[in-house]
Amino acid sequence: MPGRPDNTKLAIQEGYSMGDHAASFIAKATVKAADLTHRRTVNFNISKYNMAVPLGKQQFTDVHLARERAKNIKWRALEMLDQQLEEFEANLTRRGGKVIWAEDSKQALEEIRKICEAKNCKTIVKSKSMVTEEIHLNEFLEKHGIESVETDLGEYIQQLAGEPPYHIVTPAMHKSKEDIARLFAEKLNTKPNLTPEQLTLVARDVLREKYVKAEIGITGANFIIADIGGVAVSENEGNARLSNAFPKTHIVITGIEKVIPSMNDLALFWPLLATYGTGQQITSYNTIISGPRQEGEPDGPDEMYVILLDNGRTNILANEKARESLYCIRCGACLNACPVYKNIGGHAYETTYSGPIGSVITPHLKKLEEWKHLSYASSLCGNCTEVCAVKINLHELLLENRYEAVETGAYSWSEKMAWKAWKKASLSRKMMNMGSGKMKNWVVNKIFTAWTANRGDLNFSQKTFNEMWREQNS
Repeated sequence: MPGRPDNTKLAIQEGYSMGDHAASFIAKATVKAADLTHRRTVNFNISKYNMAVPLGKQQFTDVHLARERAKNIKWRALEMLDQQLEEFEANLTRRGGKVIWAEDSKQALEEIRKICEAKNCKTIVKSKSMVTEEIHLNEFLEKHGIESVETDLGEYIQQLAGEPPYHIVTPAMHKSKEDIARLFAEKLNTKPNLTPEQLTLVARDVLREKYVKAEIGITGANFIIADIGGVAVSENEGNARLSNAFPKTHIVITGIEKVIPSMNDLALFWPLLATYGTGQQITSYNTIISGPRQEGEPDGPDEMYVILLDNGRTNILANEKARESLYCIRCGACLNACPVYKNIGGHAYETTYSGPIGSVITPHLKKLEEWKHLSYASSLCGNCTEVCAVKINLHELLLENRYEAVETGAYSWSEKMAWKAWKKASLSRKMMNMGSGKMKNWVVNKIFTAWTANRGDLNFSQKTFNEMWREQNS
């Protein structure tokens, strides 16, 4: 932005409480907020979502009651998480599936490597999965000489571009059709002026070859169902079905919080996810996988593994106030509603989960002291809470993160002293009345530049409260 300082350099020079992640976030956010082309593209795509969602909501007699019911089901599942997961494992194992418990990303990656090694795997087809992004699976497989191909069109576009997903539901939301046409021309030697329909057919031809070639298919899970030992996957392209049906081995990797008690609950969760995710009444393909191919079945994998990933989720579970964030069904509605996200985009966050939900859970999944800045990247307007499919109080959880950061000492000595001085001055009328408004403006805006670098200048009144009181009551 013209006339604005280099925030990364400024943060370092001033010794401000921001770490590298915070400084980088501010620098990237500043650039993206000033990029009008980027903002127009994103807001155009979100506007189409906003037009579709009211139509999807019409299927519910009482959408607020549906959201409340979903929240209660997730509450019950998480309060009994250990029992729910053990029930899931027992039921899946009974049908020939194998469950692997992974405490962290390192363990999950190692288990996948072992399976790949046992199957002499050279190519993997992978459907859209935020958990695999969370553990950086593609990079890991590449280091071990294994080709990992994204089969979701949005994810495939991002893979070709060498970028992480931009959005939980629509990974390439920030790209226009012209951007994608140029990308395909560069990477796949297509004509630079292909239509979206033609681009889709090109991707389909490339990916179909990969499905046939792949030894292993990897998918995520929208829900894992305790009472039947099933994995529920919701999609619009059929790529997840092909990824688990064509290869001989199917690996599911999912967070432990995705569990729901009963298959009957899908009658509520699938329409909610579709409505709040894309504005549809129901997505095109909804699949329940409850083990490898059984005798007499025409297709499906010979082996099925489900990796249940913790990776910091039990930290959130143990936090009574933050626990609610695990109800999230990854619909992405809070991102589409957030004024901050719509202006700075998904990549500025530098995390797998961006927007309000990402700002809530990332400090707990990683390190609070390094990622607390995300909880401040909010206007606290409450729009995220208003649109959440399962009524998570997201704006309150952002405040709780800020409070926890202070209580646990996850801030610098300079920040602590600054707030101590501010508190002392604010509680002392004598100190507040010292100096003119012009002098106060100079002190705050010129000396404390770490505060004003990313905020508007403070403008103190030229008269003190006591002076104005005397004038009005004289």
